[in-house]
Amino acid sequence: MGFITNNSYLSGVIHRGMRRKLLETFDEIYILNLHGSSRIGEKTPEGGKDENVFDIQQGVAIALYVKLEKSPKEKKVYYADLWGLREKKYAYLLSNDVQTTSWQELKPVAAYHFFIPKDFTSQSEYEKFWKITKIFKKWSSGVKTHRDHFVVGFVKEEILQRLRVFTGNLTDELVKEGLKLKDTRDWKLREAREKAKGEDPENKIYSYAYRPFDDRKICYELCLIDRGCDRWDLMKNFLFENLAVVTSRKYPSTKNFGAIVSNHIGDIHFAADQSYFFPLYLYPYEPEGQLFDNEVHKADRIPNFTSEFLQTIKGSLGLEPTPEEIFYYIYAVLYSPTYRKRYEEFLKIDFPGVPLPSNVEVFKELSNLGKELVDLHLFKTPALDETEIGFPKDGSNMMAKVFYDEGNQRVFVNKEQYFEGISKEVWDYRIGAYRVMEKYLKDRKGRKLSLDEINHYMKMAKAIRLTIELQGKIDEVYRKAET
Repeated sequence: MGFITNNSYLSGVIHRGMRRKLLETFDEIYILNLHGSSRIGEKTPEGGKDENVFDIQQGVAIALYVKLEKSPKEKKVYYADLWGLREKKYAYLLSNDVQTTSWQELKPVAAYHFFIPKDFTSQSEYEKFWKITKIFKKWSSGVKTHRDHFVVGFVKEEILQRLRVFTGNLTDELVKEGLKLKDTRDWKLREAREKAKGEDPENKIYSYAYRPFDDRKICYELCLIDRGCDRWDLMKNFLFENLAVVTSRKYPSTKNFGAIVSNHIGDIHFAADQSYFFPLYLYPYEPEGQLFDNEVHKADRIPNFTSEFLQTIKGSLGLEPTPEEIFYYIYAVLYSPTYRKRYEEFLKIDFPGVPLPSNVEVFKELSNLGKELVDLHLFKTPALDETEIGFPKDGSNMMAKVFYDEGNQRVFVNKEQYFEGISKEVWDYRIGAYRVMEKYLKDRKGRKLSLDEINHYMKMAKAIRLTIELQGKIDEVYRKAET
């Protein structure tokens, strides 16, 4: 049987049962992956343009499923890629068949049985690592408001202005039109307005980890956010002194592994398309009148580590490290380039696993480097106050169009104004789904950059440069631990 279909089932984690059933049913399978997905921004291996053979966004594949009269002992799966422009793909398909195609034989491995090439040579050692969901007791995906343009703002006053309109005396229709809101299956504007008038949402505006190095403000009033209750039980722990490792469960091959620290309530797209927050501490209750008294709450907080993991790491080290030391160690490991490269295929399909430290010395070294990295990413490092980045031209400060001039190491925000001294390495640095230096400015298109935002961008550039340097130091220790 031959089909040309959506190609998502070749590598989708949720399709593993389907692939297993296909392997059980057929004796030979031939997959010609035509790629062409604009949804994930596919490019050729050389970085060129890759087009779809149809006028659709989803990539496609041709599959041939063969059932032999006598089933062999071993099932066979063969795979080939076809990249490039549409006309080139048409020409290839017209002039080739199964016999002339250069196939690569795959050996699909349980439990995922991928129908694309994967390097699972490190699987046995990776399976010994502690998955992050087994390290932390409680975790949750980030906040998904369904109406960021209403409840999220660059500054508090933006949100306050919208709330005054929302809770004011205008008709529902005028509020819908003015604030660009609409009813959904789970949210009705009229009901939300009535609740908001009795809840005083203006007192529920908090700092919000929106994108990497881009904190904003959010009105976390449950009646304004779809499924806000689902995440509040975890997110309320960031109303007090706390840290969280934020990472993803999987990521597409066209993007990058992402992990970043946060000390605020955070967005579902903070580090990746689907970001998960793993807090260091849990605060068990909120005494009336003491909601923001950090000292009172710090006495009652508990580390968010599972007892099984704590026992294991204590047995591995022969001592009991502090919760912060463990957190910093985990963060350092997730930033090791060697770790990311070696276990890339596993990081693409599930939550990251963390190896136990081989000895106390390695643990301490990585933990110390992890602390440096955390302080750097939270902009607590004093060195960020002195930066080599410049913003030399006076002007409107209007964010018009981002353009990077590699030759002069300049990032233009409009035709006249630019940041200078930003290397290509810093400009290209990615955290998860984002090239962070570009993302920060793109999200401010049409806005006038404030002095705080200009200074913050300069600090970002230095923070990324120092991150790259720290990753090199982390890698030295990580590789040393392996030998």
